[in-house]
Amino acid sequence: MARESLIRFAENDSPVHSNSYRLRRFLNWFPLGFGYASLVFMRYGLNAGQHALGDDNLMSEADFYNIFAWGAASYVIGFLTLSPLVDRKGGRWGMITGLMGTISVNLIMALVVRKTIDETAHLPFVFCMTALYCANMFFQSLGAMSIVAVNVPWFHVRERGKFATIFGVLIALGNYFAFDWGYAIVDATRKYINLDKLSFTASIFQGLLGTGGKAVNESWWLFLFPALFGLFWLIPIVITLRNSPKEASFNDFETGIEHMSASQLTMFQMLKEVFLNPKHRVVLVICLIEFCSGAIRNGSIQTYPKFAEHIGFKHDFALSEHWGLFLLIAGVIGANATGFISDKCFNSRRGPMAVILYVLMVFGISMILFSLGSNAPHSGSINTGIGLFILATCVIGVHGILSGTAAAEFSGTKNTAKAVGIIDGAVYLGTSAQSFLMGLFVPIFQPGALAHKITDPSSWMAWPIILLPFAVIGTILGTSIYSAYPKGKHTH
Repeated sequence: MARESLIRFAENDSPVHSNSYRLRRFLNWFPLGFGYASLVFMRYGLNAGQHALGDDNLMSEADFYNIFAWGAASYVIGFLTLSPLVDRKGGRWGMITGLMGTISVNLIMALVVRKTIDETAHLPFVFCMTALYCANMFFQSLGAMSIVAVNVPWFHVRERGKFATIFGVLIALGNYFAFDWGYAIVDATRKYINLDKLSFTASIFQGLLGTGGKAVNESWWLFLFPALFGLFWLIPIVITLRNSPKEASFNDFETGIEHMSASQLTMFQMLKEVFLNPKHRVVLVICLIEFCSGAIRNGSIQTYPKFAEHIGFKHDFALSEHWGLFLLIAGVIGANATGFISDKCFNSRRGPMAVILYVLMVFGISMILFSLGSNAPHSGSINTGIGLFILATCVIGVHGILSGTAAAEFSGTKNTAKAVGIIDGAVYLGTSAQSFLMGLFVPIFQPGALAHKITDPSSWMAWPIILLPFAVIGTILGTSIYSAYPKGKHTH
């Protein structure tokens, strides 16, 4: 006999669950969450990889951006082709398959790097890494839609802000692994290591991996360690993860979400519903907002470390030296504030928080714009740093509340993965648009850029100028769904 999951609804329409259900729900999402964070670790590990492989002249900065661009395209293709399978087979299948595929590809990437550095294989390195990173991102696409698809039946709309919090924190945690642990692994695996200058985290990795001081740079650990980390979390996921309360011997309950269709749609039908049916205008607007989020997220999280490195203050300014840690702090603040406020202050409406966060992003980008020129070698500008921190906090928060929460609330359980796939695909289209514009106007992204331009902060002015319109457009779009609320059943 199935156990009780939902006891009653409180006076404010919030669901009250049994203690046994809340414990089982925790056992469901906790390993799932760390599995997703490990996917983010393997997604952005290439950032540190470019720095490490550049030491051996295996990958230039231009190579890195080309590889990432192809990977982003593969990610979108993965969303469009795999999301119907996730809706049909369930998020558990998607998460396990995504992790297994991503882990396998990263193990192969580690092998290719090792064989190339050891000169035991003569491979077209950049071509191989491009193909492998595309495969990596193809499997990665299963992560976001699977984590949302799994959690939809476990959380009511009135408490879905909690999941937005969880989702945002997990993204931030993955960023921390990629940007802090990744660069620490780089420092710990060089053939020449000054132990007195190693950070605490790098020292831990140096002792754990037994690296450094060898005949070559052991850069393969940048792909091997994240793969092993993902494998560690895959085991409890296989054991504990279930698609719904019913599969875990609890009663299913009405979660209050809006159902786009009573049956599963094909991807083509889903695209028609989102882009051509006025009934689903909210989902279309969320897509457009998240297009802007993708441009801003990539333009802030990935560009700032490069800016700090080329201007010459990366290791002299706390924010740039520990960028991954600050992204984690930003994510925890943004996700918690966004989820809590949307549930408690706006009756679980997500539009108001999108507007608030985008207004703050306009403010943060303006701070960067007016302080960029004050950055100098060995001296990062505190105002630029604060602007970037605000930007990271808000973009992680808005991504969690829209892609991680509203996408499911306005699409229904039968088409959740496809909705998340379309919306997250818009995120990466925004990433591509921002990258294209940066390539046109920011010197670091231009082939043959003069060194004096790259190291001059004033020549980077196009960077915040490119981001500002995305923030303004996102704000305007957010106001159009300010009062939107899913038309599902909200009472017991």
